[in-house]
Amino acid sequence: MRNQTLTNHLNLSLKNNTMFKKSLLIFALLGASLNLIAEGFDAALQAKVGALTKQVQTWAADPVIVNAVKAYNAAPPADSTAMNQDKWKALPILDPFVRGFTKNPVAEFIKSKKTDVVSEAFVSGADGNKVAFLAKTTSWCHKCKPKHDVPMTGKTWQGPVEVDESTGLQQVQVSVPVLEGDKAIGSLVVGLSTTKLGKE
Repeated sequence: MRNQTLTNHLNLSLKNNTMFKKSLLIFALLGASLNLIAEGFDAALQAKVGALTKQVQTWAADPVIVNAVKAYNAAPPADSTAMNQDKWKALPILDPFVRGFTKNPVAEFIKSKKTDVVSEAFVSGADGNKVAFLAKTTSWCHKCKPKHDVPMTGKTWQGPVEVDESTGLQQVQVSVPVLEGDKAIGSLVVGLSTTKLGKE
């Protein structure tokens, strides 16, 4: 009886081991497929994304953006420091507070640079709160998110291809630092439509 029990346990272990190996194989194949998708994007579009990222860096270096971010960092408006995600989410897009970010000089500057490829754009101060944008963002503050934190180290960042929650469009986001000399003082995030990129 004891031998039969040991045999049953052994058979069960072997069966589980086989299932485990099959699961590993499935995950490996899935990973390979995802890599092929990513490589396909890289081969077809990455050069365009890289060129546009350099273009976005020139926007971020413009005195209109640099001076606005410097001014924001020096004296953040009280209504901005009092804002939080719950309040932000509840605000309609026509609220005067929201509209102010689409009508200021930074927003007008970005609009003047926008092409069909640009699906969204927003500028944040050092604290991750908004200075300007083309359209209301899903999040009020982007601090502690790579799209803001990486540029704050002076580097550029590129996200994955995804459907953006605020625009509903498939895009890839890139972000660059707003620099005062060699010091990062804010970030500029730009969404690039993968559909429009593919047609260029």
